[in-house]
Amino acid sequence: MPKYAGLAKPHQPNWQGLVDNILRKGTPDRAYHMELFHDGEIASAIIDRFDLDPGINRDHPDWGRRRYIALLRFLGFDCVNVGLIIAGPQLFWDRTTDTAERPHEGGRGYLNEHAGPITNWEQFEKFQWPDPNAPGVAAELEWYQKNLPDDMGIIGMAGGHYAEWLTWLMGYETLCLSLYDQRDLVRAIADKLREIFRDAARQVLQFDRVKMIWGSDDMGFKTQPLISPKDAREFFLPGHKEIAAMSHAVGRPYLLHACGNLNDIIDDLIDDVKIDAKHSFEDTIEDVRQVKHTYGRRIAMIGGIDVDFLCRADEKAIRKRIRETLEICMPGGGYCLGSGNSVANYIPLDNYLAMVDEGRLYAV
Repeated sequence: MPKYAGLAKPHQPNWQGLVDNILRKGTPDRAYHMELFHDGEIASAIIDRFDLDPGINRDHPDWGRRRYIALLRFLGFDCVNVGLIIAGPQLFWDRTTDTAERPHEGGRGYLNEHAGPITNWEQFEKFQWPDPNAPGVAAELEWYQKNLPDDMGIIGMAGGHYAEWLTWLMGYETLCLSLYDQRDLVRAIADKLREIFRDAARQVLQFDRVKMIWGSDDMGFKTQPLISPKDAREFFLPGHKEIAAMSHAVGRPYLLHACGNLNDIIDDLIDDVKIDAKHSFEDTIEDVRQVKHTYGRRIAMIGGIDVDFLCRADEKAIRKRIRETLEICMPGGGYCLGSGNSVANYIPLDNYLAMVDEGRLYAV
């Protein structure tokens, strides 16, 4: 058998099957694959190794889009992840050398946790907020709406970074202090973020080829949410509830990527926010194979093959874990295979390919 026999299998994308799987409409006949994103270095390495270049000049405006489609079809995906082109806020970054085998150009960046660009009312009033209604923000969605192959759908990346942007704009340390010292400023920033992401979701949901919405918002760390559950319910969750309701009103599932231990607010996310699926699983917090029998009975789960495991394990161990995970998580639907977070540039390429290949080999 060739090394990557699964990747050599014919793949027919089926976006409707993916949506039905997310909505837990029964055990699917194959594994569905999803990732929040692939780092560009990994994507390029796969394209180069398997000669997936679309065959048009790299100066052509569609070159990057065609490469992206070719990559995902080769890997066995059913949808592309596309969002608005909104200039992000000016944040305070620290940078260091990227020591990965395929390093990020310019190094690896980290947000400053002490202070961000908004620590007082004067800075709030002067801040240049991103505009989700600016001309051209939907250009990528417009292109994929017209040019994506009919058998693929779009997953709308509508932002929803309520916790992330609040901690980044203030600095995590400043946010924690401000919850006591200047709570009205925290409220003003949170309200502004709800306005921005509400408008962004409205833009994304205009496109009928957007089959689901994926919000992304890291709300915790290894042991608990970033702020108290009570404060999370006041400042983080209402925005997600609003976008979920907007998505459901037009028949689109709402998925949530959120890192961290969210056990204290998972019932809020499921019963009040009404997420349809959760993404981001880390073995030191919760193993997706165990979650299948807890809240995995109520919503779908995406990913769960721990990134640290993907970095350190050998191919045999990776393939064994993929089979075990699919056998446990696929019955009844509601599971999509993928990394526990994202396909980072420091994951050994052959380890990632072994994960995808084993998923392609799996059939009920």
